[in-house]
Amino acid sequence: MKNFQQEDQELLHKESGILTAQLQRRSFLQYAGAGAAGIALIAAGCKKDDGSEGLRTDGVNLGSGDVGILNYAYALEQLEAAFYDAVVKTPYSGITAAELSLLTDIRDHELAHREFFKKALATNAIIGLEVDFSSINFTQRASVLATAKAFEDLGVSAYNGAGKLIKSVDYLVLAGKIVSVEARHAALIRDLIENGTFANSEVVDANGLDKARTPSEVLTIASGFIKTKINASNLPS
Repeated sequence: MKNFQQEDQELLHKESGILTAQLQRRSFLQYAGAGAAGIALIAAGCKKDDGSEGLRTDGVNLGSGDVGILNYAYALEQLEAAFYDAVVKTPYSGITAAELSLLTDIRDHELAHREFFKKALATNAIIGLEVDFSSINFTQRASVLATAKAFEDLGVSAYNGAGKLIKSVDYLVLAGKIVSVEARHAALIRDLIENGTFANSEVVDANGLDKARTPSEVLTIASGFIKTKINASNLPS
């Protein structure tokens, strides 16, 4: 009998193929004739009205349109996957078997998300990013879980903020499926730190809604853990 993790991975594998075909078709129609340099994911330098003017104009270019948003998500999934992989490979002192099992499940989800975007984006995918975890003490439970909480909360707010920027309904559905998993992770990590804090006022407002952040806000926070410079100046607004 298949477990939930196997079913999730099979679903991501199936949808990755669908998304790859859609991206390739859209890329051909929109960018055919771009020349040997390939698809140039560079939008016109217009003023943004979503607070993205402060984004880098150098470094790895995420691209524009829906492809740019998918690369933005791919960058964040790379960060999370690298973090949880390090946590599982070098467990903190005093970790219980139950906690290691839960963190391993999260690691596997993040690896699946990362590989999903990489395969779906194909030649449009950005390079593998270099991370910097020098500020994290992987031997201490408090340091690891505090970082996990920060990454999960950041990821959820990033997907929430990017939803309105996605034009394709299919891509929006896929983003919704992934952010719901990230929210489950965030709730679990918060309960590991302090039971009953899974949805407190830090992340849920008075209307019962999760926070949302713009790409500029998210990448500014994430930059403390990513060595590779990221250029998100062409993302949609």
